[in-house]
Amino acid sequence: MSAYLDIIPKIIPGAVVTIEILLAASCLAFFVAFIAGLGRVSRFSIIRRITTVYVELFRGTSLLVQLFWIFFALPAFGLKLSPFLAGVVALGLNYGAYASEVVRGAILAIPYGQTEASIALNMTRFQRMRLVILPQALRIMLPGFGNISIELLKGTSLVSLITLTDLTYKGLIIQNTNISYTFPVFIVLLIIYFIIALPLILAVRKLEKNASKGVAKA
Repeated sequence: MSAYLDIIPKIIPGAVVTIEILLAASCLAFFVAFIAGLGRVSRFSIIRRITTVYVELFRGTSLLVQLFWIFFALPAFGLKLSPFLAGVVALGLNYGAYASEVVRGAILAIPYGQTEASIALNMTRFQRMRLVILPQALRIMLPGFGNISIELLKGTSLVSLITLTDLTYKGLIIQNTNISYTFPVFIVLLIIYFIIALPLILAVRKLEKNASKGVAKA
């Protein structure tokens, strides 16, 4: 027990950094997801092609390689990012690419009759998307966004490889300092990661429940 009491105070600052990265990267990821997701269903082919290249590039390459490229390679082109910003950008762009498919799929899942009805009401394309399609699509997106958030949290552990003192980095420092702490350190890491993930899980369930109110059952 004394080992755990010694480890926890030392590892908490790393948990704070992990949460900060999670929040910042999530905001970027979901912003990018909506932009890219809407771009994938745009009527303009050039926009569809650009967003397709982005999505396939970030989904088809390793997050670790992207992280290293942004942190170590970009300075060669005159763009040097701090470890925190590099981690946020890499995570946000990577998971934003996956989340964009959730956005695209949700929009395409809305029956075309909804679009036809809004056209009959003389709505503009923007009004159709904002007032008819997106409100229904958001309900479909929630489970996917919840899973993306959990995966993003797990992905934050990679930022320890670019010298960012996150939860995993702190744990490894403690473990390397005292090899007898190996088992307690990883037990504490597991518990803290789960504690951080739990509010995300519960929040998504709550949002899904609220969003389904008033929706007719098939």
